[in-house]
Amino acid sequence: MAKPVKKIVAIGGGVMKTGGLLAIDKEIIRLAQKKRPKLLFLPTATSDSELYWYYIDKHFGKKLGCKTDVLYLIRETPSPKEIKEKILGADIIYVGGGNTLKMMRLWRRLGVDKLLKTAWQNGTVLCGISAGSICWFESGHSDSMSFYNPKKWEYINVHGLGFLKGVHCPHFNSSTLGVPRKKHFRDMIEKIGGMGIAIDNNCAIEFLDDKYRVITSKPAAKAYRVFKKNSKVISERIPQKEELTPIATLYKR
Repeated sequence: MAKPVKKIVAIGGGVMKTGGLLAIDKEIIRLAQKKRPKLLFLPTATSDSELYWYYIDKHFGKKLGCKTDVLYLIRETPSPKEIKEKILGADIIYVGGGNTLKMMRLWRRLGVDKLLKTAWQNGTVLCGISAGSICWFESGHSDSMSFYNPKKWEYINVHGLGFLKGVHCPHFNSSTLGVPRKKHFRDMIEKIGGMGIAIDNNCAIEFLDDKYRVITSKPAAKAYRVFKKNSKVISERIPQKEELTPIATLYKR
């Protein structure tokens, strides 16, 4: 029996409730390869926002035809059995944006990180936006500190699950509370090194086993590799192609 394809869709940002991410969302559903896939929403990064869940249910459930469910980890205290059943029973797991640092700490404490790895290996489509995009990488450029002190904060590098290599920056073409992402992420890569994978709003990268491709919901949205070469930081656009490309090419200098 063939091994399940491991699937991740990392979305840089955008507004789902107005339909701005529709092309990307439809691709996520297509990857599940089911007529009415079961989509589980994890709103941990927004401290289990009920409003966020309302919009996810309305969009993916009522509009796009998924069977939707939510896993609250802060608002409620589900048993380890319930957490396991929900995560391993889903066809799609969608992680919302928000406080990446808080989310990762809680996931590790509750063993959600290990269950997500099992789901990924079983062929569940893992996806998400912003914090829900950072979490799949080794680490990511995060505005988590702005949730603790909105008036005085800095972007930080938060450790993710490590299913994908690299340092990820969502919202590459925008800012948080007026602080631009692009310049600070370049400064971060200059300082810590590694390969940066930066994604604009309305853009995503889908990773299928050892291949990838860039997908967008708006023509101007792009994805980039950001890395140091000969003491200079280079931002190089990742080409958008119909066909899948080997992931190894993302990390070549």
